[in-house]
Amino acid sequence: MLEIRDLHVRFHDRAREAVAGVSLTIGDGEVLGLVGESGSGKTVTAMSVAGLLPRRRCDYSGQILLDGRELLHAGRAQLREIQGKEIGVVFQDPMNAMDPLMKVGAQVEETLRIHTSMTREERRRAALAALAAVELPDPEGVYDRYPHELSGGMCQRAMIAAAAVSRPRLLLLDEPTTALDVTIQAQILDLLKKMNRTYGMSMLFISHDLSVVRRLCGRVAVMQRGVLVEEGETEQVFRCPQAPYTRRLIAAIPTRRRKEGGR
Repeated sequence: MLEIRDLHVRFHDRAREAVAGVSLTIGDGEVLGLVGESGSGKTVTAMSVAGLLPRRRCDYSGQILLDGRELLHAGRAQLREIQGKEIGVVFQDPMNAMDPLMKVGAQVEETLRIHTSMTREERRRAALAALAAVELPDPEGVYDRYPHELSGGMCQRAMIAAAAVSRPRLLLLDEPTTALDVTIQAQILDLLKKMNRTYGMSMLFISHDLSVVRRLCGRVAVMQRGVLVEEGETEQVFRCPQAPYTRRLIAAIPTRRRKEGGR
């Protein structure tokens, strides 16, 4: 479904490539985790897939294919046809990603307004259904609120609803649970699993936290300094990591024994 071929990205103000020859595939209905520390190139890879790469500020090469259609070098008009409709994006901080001056309902409806011929009432019904699908209490109340009137967890659910309302083929999730407490984080992961099962939606889940990726993703790819250092089935990578960097990431995962020892 999605194929990244030898992706290179170098920003003009940086000597080192942000992404240095990454190749990845995501199949229909697959959830792939992309992990690594800050600056490893995870987000730049996702931005390239989403058509959000600031092209005037960087040099880039390679191919990104969505069902055989080339995205990396596509024109803006072609990308606008795909963004939101076939590729949805969920960012790390919903409070900053959502428009503070626009009610939540209008933001959830925006993709439908751009990409469909639905009437205003049809869009409203679809938005309410999407808010209910992400298990927000009182969808009608949330629909008429502004982002600042929601908690962080509620706002993240609303942003997932906005990204998924048009049932895109691929959902890109950039650290969507990092700013949330452990309980809300677990709820969001369960919600994403349910969406994957229900709609068959493929996902690229970006995180620095391997333990989170282990709970959601069937396959994982590990990046370090712009390079893909390891890729495989998630449980296999956890049991038998091949790259020294992957072993260090796994060793850094807090365990109950480490937590108790640090008290």
